[in-house]
Amino acid sequence: MSASVKVRRQFPTSKVMWSVIGWLVVFVFFFPVLWMWLESFKTEPQAASSPPTIFFAPTLEEFQQVLSGDFPPYFINSAIASIGSTLLVLVLGLPAAYALAIRPVKRTRDVLFFFISTRFLPFAASLVPLYLLARDLQLLDNIFALALIYTTINLPLGVWLLRSFLLEIPPELFEAARVDGAGFFTEIRRIVVPLVAPGIAATSLICLIFSWNEFFYAVNFTSSVAGTAPIFLVGFISGRGLFYAKLAAAATLASLPVLIGGWIAQKQLIRGLTMGAVK
Repeated sequence: MSASVKVRRQFPTSKVMWSVIGWLVVFVFFFPVLWMWLESFKTEPQAASSPPTIFFAPTLEEFQQVLSGDFPPYFINSAIASIGSTLLVLVLGLPAAYALAIRPVKRTRDVLFFFISTRFLPFAASLVPLYLLARDLQLLDNIFALALIYTTINLPLGVWLLRSFLLEIPPELFEAARVDGAGFFTEIRRIVVPLVAPGIAATSLICLIFSWNEFFYAVNFTSSVAGTAPIFLVGFISGRGLFYAKLAAAATLASLPVLIGGWIAQKQLIRGLTMGAVK
């Protein structure tokens, strides 16, 4: 009896320590975002002051100036390129992942290696051929051409992720569906999509984030017509005048879609990223 009481009175030191470490790590990663949000509600003199202004009266003046300027077209371009490329990745990647996971062939591993090997190529190495191709096809400064480039970047990753999710589906389900006369599209619609919906949501969000934040190809393939939100943010950086508060306000607006999408799909995202982790 005394032993059990002694065990109950033990303080979970290790658990508390790991909790504190975890919260410290979260704070370190979240602090730059929090500071950006705080800077966006300051005036330009307050944002550029040294030491930093901690206590201030929040204002929406910088947001109004950003929204009344050229930000909306850049924001719309980012939405078109990111959402369009993510949809293309799903449309092209889901059948490819189905073939590699459900109906593998002899060279499946070689095909998988080919897909992932395209990610080994540095972006700078592919810039010149892609630029020449876009120039000859008159697709420079075209938002749809940028969406196609984003698709080629994210498609290998999408195929790999979707294949890993499809491998968790019992093969007996497909065998039973084929006995009932189900075809390829019926299997995709009735079996694959409902069962791997969390994985599809996770893949979509990852591809959306990569496309939304992409800068290298956007700065080289666009100028004024098809510029995206990262291009707009770079335009604020200048050696003349104060720009910290406006830059923080524009960065906050540019990050909202990804943050809101991640918050809405957080349950599906967690389920998708942990599929297959526990047998």
